[in-house]
Amino acid sequence: MTITVNDVPEKHRYEATDADGTVYGHVEYIRADSKITFTHTEVDPAAEGQGIGSTLARAVLDQARADGIAVRPICPFIKGWIARHPDYSDLVR
Repeated sequence: MTITVNDVPEKHRYEATDADGTVYGHVEYIRADSKITFTHTEVDPAAEGQGIGSTLARAVLDQARADGIAVRPICPFIKGWIARHPDYSDLVR
């Protein structure tokens, strides 16, 4: 399955979708000034174990890096993902 991650600003979240537009997961956020706070991550239980959460985490953190903004990970999943991938720890400020 090919997953694409897109920002859906009107919902204040990034969504992981397949080619048909089916949403398999999302990361909710609050964006203010030069910081983005990730508040919640959810993956469809039927799609768990397929790497969708990791795909979401990497995509949202890569986007924060590209935008030059700091990250505040209050979501336990994103916080844990950063802990396991220390090359993203520089984003947390």
